Amino acid sequence: MTADVQTRPSTAVGQRSTIRWHDVCAYSDLLPERGVAALIEDVQVAIFRTFDGELYALSNFDPFSGAYVISRGILGTRGDVPTVASPMYKQVFDLRTGRCLDDPRVALPTFRIRRTPQDRVEVASA
Repeated sequence: MTADVQTRPSTAVGQRSTIRWHDVCAYSDLLPERGVAALIEDVQVAIFRTFDGELYALSNFDPFSGAYVISRGILGTRGDVPTVASPMYKQVFDLRTGRCLDDPRVALPTFRIRRTPQDRVEVASA
């Protein structure tokens, strides 16, 4: 994987954080409503493409079962919230924020994701 490095202002005055973009796959390789797992700097990330073409990236680790299975979850919605349900115990997570809709004390880490002009999917690590 190649990484494109960018800097952005951090929350602390005068400090900058580094964002590294990691090439994952071609956009067309992602099937709508199916997840895939990618290893980004030793972190398993679950990547999803919805029917409307949106991309989402969250941790692949299910905190309720302790297994790396979120990428195998079932996509859906609750109201207007795009979701993924864990394939283990069926807890539902907001794809945009990682927040568990069944237990608001729990949230999955989310990752920045983008589609490049060359139709590649990239995930950021900071």
